[in-house]
Amino acid sequence: MHYSNLDVLEVQQTFYDPRDLSLFSKWRSEAPQRFIFTVKAWMLVSHEPGRLWSRLKGPVPGDKGGYGGLRLTKENLWAWEETLKAVEVLGAPIIVVQTPPSFGYSEANMDTVIKFFTSIDRRGRLIVWEPRGSWWGEVGALEVIARKAGVLIGGDLLRGRLPPGGQDVVYTRLHGLGGEEVNYRYRYTDEDLRRLLAVLESLKPREAYILFNNIYSYDDALRFKSMVVEVQRG
Repeated sequence: MHYSNLDVLEVQQTFYDPRDLSLFSKWRSEAPQRFIFTVKAWMLVSHEPGRLWSRLKGPVPGDKGGYGGLRLTKENLWAWEETLKAVEVLGAPIIVVQTPPSFGYSEANMDTVIKFFTSIDRRGRLIVWEPRGSWWGEVGALEVIARKAGVLIGGDLLRGRLPPGGQDVVYTRLHGLGGEEVNYRYRYTDEDLRRLLAVLESLKPREAYILFNNIYSYDDALRFKSMVVEVQRG
């Protein structure tokens, strides 16, 4: 990994299976002390059993029907504890929880989200919730959840998915432009990156985490970092 060129890396492996602690320990030992890893929570917590489960590296205990949907089941709580083990090994300050479009806006799902995030052990970490689907048409609901559950709302700033007002830490995951939810094959243009910079300047966060989640992520991140450095130099 090119640790010297970047400042932060979101670990995707933990989304599919966080149990390879020896690998995460190796990464942490290789990285400079200042380098930040963030961790994506295990899919078992948020996603119902489906095709993604083919990425599991071993068996999981309990009833498969007990996983997913941010429910406070023994299965989900076990999967969350396994995520926390990786978080601690990597020294990650942030845990990202992504829910699928199928887990859309409803009052029942609002209650589920709030109950889950106010009940789990956070080990002092910030939680970023990235909802997919219909939630982004319900800005008021997102503001209520952010306040009551004590989470950051993370969305793709270049798709207009802005955090609730007053959120002084911004965490954005950029999935490419075009398509419905994601377009991983998209390469960001200089104009796109200038627009991203303008959005951040308008939000004026105390701290911002900018994560590129496309196949050109490394190159796009370096180009954007270069723009930020140029602006800071004046």
